[in-house]
Amino acid sequence: MAFDPLQIVGLVLGFFGMVGTLATALLPQWKVSAFVGGNIIVFERTWEGLWMNCIRQVTVRLQCKFYNSLLALPPALVAARALMCVAVALSLIALLIGISGLKKIQCKGSNERVKAYLLGISGVLFILTGIFVLIPVCWTANIIISDFYNPAVHIAQKRELGAALFLGWASTAVLFIGGGLLCGFCCCNRKKQKHRHPSTVHPAPQTDKLPQSGTVLSETATSYV
Repeated sequence: MAFDPLQIVGLVLGFFGMVGTLATALLPQWKVSAFVGGNIIVFERTWEGLWMNCIRQVTVRLQCKFYNSLLALPPALVAARALMCVAVALSLIALLIGISGLKKIQCKGSNERVKAYLLGISGVLFILTGIFVLIPVCWTANIIISDFYNPAVHIAQKRELGAALFLGWASTAVLFIGGGLLCGFCCCNRKKQKHRHPSTVHPAPQTDKLPQSGTVLSETATSYV
């Protein structure tokens, strides 16, 4: 099976989506400190991620600290961790399945169909990965925006959208496009297989009638001689 541009582009986008998913899960810039009000110290910036908190100051280098206890974390953060871990695992599985469907082996018939199905499964898994990334990113963004406009939340506790959230949205878009291309290639390959092997209707054999009619004509022709 020759390489198709949809295969290459879909897997390349899936690879970049996997890298973006991993970076989104590891980066601490999910929530960043918001500089609002008049008494905010601007030389200190706080980052909050899924795994650690970081403080960046002008005179001191970036200092990060992992969360001490898993049970002390809010449920939203624990759920976001779980979804992002599942997304990273799914993206890796999808990439491996897609690469296995791209092995350059001379094959015909059912082997081509199996490889097309593998690429289709890879595309579906990439789309599922994008959904698993989109849920915690949008959930966290909703919490940040709600707390920002909530007057009951203290100014020092207000946060803004971090760079990791925007990277998560971009990775979701890349995963959706790559998965859609692979699924489209699978559908196109199935249509080609149907056109290449149409269902043939075998007509009823009529070989016995032709010699009989021929013999009858020959007999009648000889009878007039």
